[in-house]
Amino acid sequence: MHKDELLELHEQMVTIMEHFSEREEVDESLFEPYHELSVDPSHVHKSKSEHKHAVFVLGNALATAMTEDEFSNAGRVGKRMEELADDAESKL
Repeated sequence: MHKDELLELHEQMVTIMEHFSEREEVDESLFEPYHELSVDPSHVHKSKSEHKHAVFVLGNALATAMTEDEFSNAGRVGKRMEELADDAESKL
């Protein structure tokens, strides 16, 4: 995936996060790990690796927000996103 495509994906995922954040039943603290990264889709000067890591961290948070337990489809996606985020972080 090219960096411009990754930035577009990142931007779309942030839009989804904003919709989830507006819902009362979603715990806003789920998105704190993403916010702590300080990597925003508009930060085009950040490396592709930093955006990739941010996308995986955000993907994990979104999947967790959608899941009811770790064995549901969203729960398994969340677990995989967590693994990918850890791998991406190790390559920063």
